[in-house]
Amino acid sequence: MLTFIIGLVILAVGAAVYGRVCERVIRPTDAATPAVQKQDGIDFIPMKMWKNSLVELLNIAGTGPILGPIQGVLFGPVAFITIPIGCVIGGAFHDFMIGMISVRNDGEQMPGLIRRFLGKYMYAIYNIVVCLLLLLVAAVFVYTPGDLFVSQILSQDSGYKNPTVWIVYGVIFAYYLIATLLPIDKIIGKIYPIFGCILLLSALGVFIGLFVKGYKLDELWEQSSFFTNPFGERFIPIFFVTVACGITSGFHSTQSTIISRTMSSEHEGRMTFYNMMILEGFIAMVWAAAAMGAVNLGLVTNDTLHTQATTVVGTVAKDMLGSVGGMIAIIGVIVLPITTGDTALRSLRIMAGDALHIDSSKKKNNLLLALPIFAVVAGVLIFAKANSDSFGILWRYFSWANETIAVFSFTLISVYMSKNKMPYLMALLPGMFYMYVVCAYILSAKIGFGLSWTVSYITAAALTAAYTAALVTVCQKHEKTA
Repeated sequence: MLTFIIGLVILAVGAAVYGRVCERVIRPTDAATPAVQKQDGIDFIPMKMWKNSLVELLNIAGTGPILGPIQGVLFGPVAFITIPIGCVIGGAFHDFMIGMISVRNDGEQMPGLIRRFLGKYMYAIYNIVVCLLLLLVAAVFVYTPGDLFVSQILSQDSGYKNPTVWIVYGVIFAYYLIATLLPIDKIIGKIYPIFGCILLLSALGVFIGLFVKGYKLDELWEQSSFFTNPFGERFIPIFFVTVACGITSGFHSTQSTIISRTMSSEHEGRMTFYNMMILEGFIAMVWAAAAMGAVNLGLVTNDTLHTQATTVVGTVAKDMLGSVGGMIAIIGVIVLPITTGDTALRSLRIMAGDALHIDSSKKKNNLLLALPIFAVVAGVLIFAKANSDSFGILWRYFSWANETIAVFSFTLISVYMSKNKMPYLMALLPGMFYMYVVCAYILSAKIGFGLSWTVSYITAAALTAAYTAALVTVCQKHEKTA
């Protein structure tokens, strides 16, 4: 338990210190924000800071910060140290900087920012990867909450042949369509505070339950291996891909830019972007600890963590909080992906509209943009539901695409900071790390090139060195001309 507590202290103190550093680097001003300057009644709408913060938290907190850490804790208590450090200097910094850059560039979404700062060729590549990611996010976040609802709430089989599963999926799709098309303050802005309370109460309940129920957690100094988990998977890159949403997630960049269009003041940025990612890190820490404790108590096995993470959610929630409290916690977990999937599709609709120069103030235009997007997501979902192996492939591609987008984001932040005489090493270093992670993963993975670990590590290092040299050259050039 001591390692877990140390990790929480690192998360809290690190956020207080490094969050202040990030704020001083960006230097918030009193300039009018896009929400004030460009009000359109759909996407550009000023909202209060507390509401923006809750919307941002629910946008970024899908099942990733729960299911990811449940699987990631198979690597042992090192997860309790890695998650908070990565969250403070990587994920929270990433979300904050992207949000603030978008605010200072008329609320531009990520494709527009990539084109502005990295050029048209990077813009073309980015669009392909980000569209893939958002489609996978939407499919995953219909699949996981739907199956959780059917299995944990309705106590039915969540298999392909159960018609109830498809009815639940249809209801989620209907909500996504409504939330994607209506003004952001009409649906998302009104129901998210309620969802936010459920989310925070469920996370807090599990956190308290760790101590009340006496869940035994392993200590860092007792860990026998820091390099592999019981299934022979390597800490680098598997851990950082698996626990992406609890540490650093490229998907978050597509969500921070949505909130950049509803923020009334730059001074709200630290709370809205940085601190909400810290809260997600806390959620990740809590569920990682709950999973480890459940294994130590014999409630679940390592195999369950590895292949049936959703089962762990129900088992832990009901053991800690009883039938009623456990049900509330499960509902909180179901809410997470739904409140991420809707804004993923909204973000994709906005990006498509911006790229095609379509007037988003007209509902008919938004509907025409949304329908083909929903059709593709439905097709991916049917493929993934056909058998369990298909969903495993879907999840792994989702995780890899997520971290690949993070590399684009850190590259963008580095260039922006160099142009504005800011210490771009703050972005370059995590960007280098994730460049290595995504390269090592796709080179070694079965869904990638399937190379040996030795070849994958060496090749990833060479690619990362080339990336670093090119980016430093660009940043130094910008510093000289700034």
